[in-house]
Amino acid sequence: MYPLLFRHVLSRFDPEFAHHAAMAVIRVLGVPPFSWATRALTAPSPEQKVHALGLTFPSPFGVAAGFDKNVVGVRGLDALGFGHIEVGTVTAIPQEGNPKPRLFRLVPDRAVVNRMGFNNNGAEAAEARLTRLRRRAPRAVIGVNIGKSRVVAVEDAIADYVASATRLAPLADYLAVNVSSPNTPGLRGLQAVETLAPLLRAVKEAAGSTPLLVKIAPDLPDDEIAAIARLAVDEGLAGIISHNTTISREGLRTDPAVVEAAGAGGLSGAPLKERSLEVLAVVKAAVPADFCVIAVGGVETADDVQKRLDAGATLVQGYTAFLYRGPFWARQINRGLRR
Repeated sequence: MYPLLFRHVLSRFDPEFAHHAAMAVIRVLGVPPFSWATRALTAPSPEQKVHALGLTFPSPFGVAAGFDKNVVGVRGLDALGFGHIEVGTVTAIPQEGNPKPRLFRLVPDRAVVNRMGFNNNGAEAAEARLTRLRRRAPRAVIGVNIGKSRVVAVEDAIADYVASATRLAPLADYLAVNVSSPNTPGLRGLQAVETLAPLLRAVKEAAGSTPLLVKIAPDLPDDEIAAIARLAVDEGLAGIISHNTTISREGLRTDPAVVEAAGAGGLSGAPLKERSLEVLAVVKAAVPADFCVIAVGGVETADDVQKRLDAGATLVQGYTAFLYRGPFWARQINRGLRR
């Protein structure tokens, strides 16, 4: 039903408009009595619980950062069956992001190109929303993904990240440092070990007892990925998120003219399946067996999730297939894993 609706109706709308419309529906689903009815249809089974980062996740499958940038859909996403919700990316300073249009579907590839540019309401607004959520004692596990404010120079990035961490870590179940988005100038340069080490050290101190993870890019050479993974262990981080979107356009089935028209930005979705497993293998080989690794990229089905769990991932996240598979995607994943 949903694939037909997407093909004939939803795909005609601007992708960013469609996302906001979907988020409006998700927010409604998070409010009783709609949340009760939704959760009755989607809740993971008790045996799917995962214990990691000192937390209990109802399911190994969660929604990746980027979907709920402003902490407005947590209760609805929780009701839809996601085992955790990673909100953000949040920046210390509110920002509009890149000029529109900045989100593009590559339908033949079941993929998306985005150059959103960390559009969000800022850390202060996220802090207020998280505070309200915590007062309502939600069932959801909430991760908070933080990034560099665009107006802040790269050389001042540490203070900028620390400002966000200081506000948000006390309200987060875990904190993720995003140094891997391709849509903020200079950001990926922070992944170099010599610049990343002092950044992680400072943010970890600001985060206190909140588990800290770092999110990496899939476009790095494998030896650099392994070096970052070892650094995360050496600096006492709780885990690593593998990985962000890619700047590669190799192997796409979409008309090259359409791909070119979409322009620069991060590619996500089905084309990342193979690279996702490759990066996961590199990371797992560089860290202790019990180190938390969250796998992201190319996840569409329960089989995709299971392959990543079998390859050593502690948890798995998805985003893009949500757009193609519809609101009960997490339910499909959870039921598939149970079988």
